[in-house]
Amino acid sequence: MNINKTNKKMSAILVVMLVISAIVVSNVVYTMIFKHHIWSGQDVLHSKIRSSIVNTSVEAKRGNIYDRNHNVIAHQIPAYTVVAYLDDSIVDENGDPDYVSDPKKTAKELKKYLPNIDEKQVAQILENAIKNDLSQTELGSGTKRIDKEVMETIRKANIPGIGFIDDIKREYPTTPFASNLIGYASYDEDEQKILGKLGLEQMLEEYLAGEDGSIQYQQMVDGTVLPGTLQVFEEAVDGDDVILTIDSNLQSVVEAQLQETITANNASNAWAIVVEVETGKILAWGSYPTFNQNQPTEIPNFLNNMTEMSIEPGSVMKPFVYATAIDSGVYPAGQSYTAGSFTYGLDANGNIARVANGTQTGFPVINDALGENFGVITFEQGLAFSSNIAICELLTNYVNYNQFSDYLDRFGFYQYVDIPFVSEAKGTKNIESPSDYLSTGFGQASSLTILQLVQAYTAIFNDGKMMRPYVVDEIYNIESDHVVKKFEPEVVGEPISAETAAKVRELMRGVMAPGATGDKFNVDGIEMIGKTGTGEIYNEKTGGYDKTNYTSSAMLAAPANDPKIMVYWGMQSSNYLDYSPSP
Repeated sequence: MNINKTNKKMSAILVVMLVISAIVVSNVVYTMIFKHHIWSGQDVLHSKIRSSIVNTSVEAKRGNIYDRNHNVIAHQIPAYTVVAYLDDSIVDENGDPDYVSDPKKTAKELKKYLPNIDEKQVAQILENAIKNDLSQTELGSGTKRIDKEVMETIRKANIPGIGFIDDIKREYPTTPFASNLIGYASYDEDEQKILGKLGLEQMLEEYLAGEDGSIQYQQMVDGTVLPGTLQVFEEAVDGDDVILTIDSNLQSVVEAQLQETITANNASNAWAIVVEVETGKILAWGSYPTFNQNQPTEIPNFLNNMTEMSIEPGSVMKPFVYATAIDSGVYPAGQSYTAGSFTYGLDANGNIARVANGTQTGFPVINDALGENFGVITFEQGLAFSSNIAICELLTNYVNYNQFSDYLDRFGFYQYVDIPFVSEAKGTKNIESPSDYLSTGFGQASSLTILQLVQAYTAIFNDGKMMRPYVVDEIYNIESDHVVKKFEPEVVGEPISAETAAKVRELMRGVMAPGATGDKFNVDGIEMIGKTGTGEIYNEKTGGYDKTNYTSSAMLAAPANDPKIMVYWGMQSSNYLDYSPSP
């Protein structure tokens, strides 16, 4: 061992330590004598440096939400909070007083640029702060997290004592954008951070929020950090980004069409969903009435129509009765029945049996809609004209109770779809009585959700394979450059065979034929299949069906020979007879 070398190393270390100590001591002595910080050059006697040590958290940047093409749906942007300085020793760079001396005048000036503030309340906040000898104060509602443009306008007005603190807020560049699905996030005063309040913003909180860090610094009177005093104890970890299956271009079309639906038909509710048949990916999702996600002060409906509203959808249920009959091998292809009205009772074995019209059975007579009487027609025509009696005949003389109940379960009705990160209702399977059993076949008595109906139809459009609809494609962490969670197309059942699905699709071609119920939904140049429906709305307050408002809807898919895209549009309105679909 070389003792001389070791001694030299120890001597060098001691010299470095002595130099550092000398610098620290010199800084302290210099500051005490000359009243200046060496590093910042600030005058320690300056009014703005009378300060305190601040320990605070650093909010993690909330993750962005994107559409399938990486267009921004929701992101975090800089914002500014107004602050008033009250210390009468504060001056600006010209040496002029730069504090609030007249609360009422200050409030009046701010009102010019912030029209939503309560002028009297702002003046009161300032008066109370002065009375309590505060050096600065924020000014309450309407003055927090304002846009950069507004901040710059106020700054140019040069209102004495008014400054700004850097802040953040959540922005939705194209709002309304599937507002009840995406939801919104806003600053929570109790938690002192941006939190998801509704929809995916709330359900994906654990991914979007990230993890806050912690810092310590010395704060000057005007709220700024004294240079050289910032210490980081724990780095903030930003939130994950979320990429959806939604296509912004399609979504913008849906938003416009639903607004027109509401306006033209005085509708209380309207919806439209566009789904990729072979994958279950949701390309557009609209639920009206909607709201401005940037200013969510008035939200007309907190329920998501697509998954949380249970409806009796009407005749869009009829293809599933046909599918049950075909798949069970009992469908009477090419045969005829008598439409108009259906009187029924129970036979000696307790089974439903059709009897002559006018017979008193104790059960309500079922009629075709609007008193129509198509006479003797085929079952194929029965679907095209949306005859309720065709369904009653099939469920009475061909399909039995257990078969129908089983196929309703196979198609996923009255069960959770389990779409990730979206709240759902289940609806109600109500087929115990003969009347409810028959009515369920044409979309009454039992209630379901729109998303259940969409999922079930994927089996018809996708050769028997039923796809779970989903809207979150992946969750991605930009810092580590890896996918946190990825969602893939999922077959959740095969309720019918491919052959059955093809036969039902062929029947649905007839629905779009000239003069049939779906004719009004035809689009030039596009060959479609579909089914329309009008459903009664149960009123819980009256204990009966509404006599004014009805559910009107249409399930459509294209191209007819091999569906790739399906659209389900609907509304609830009193205009159920002469409405026209939006162009």
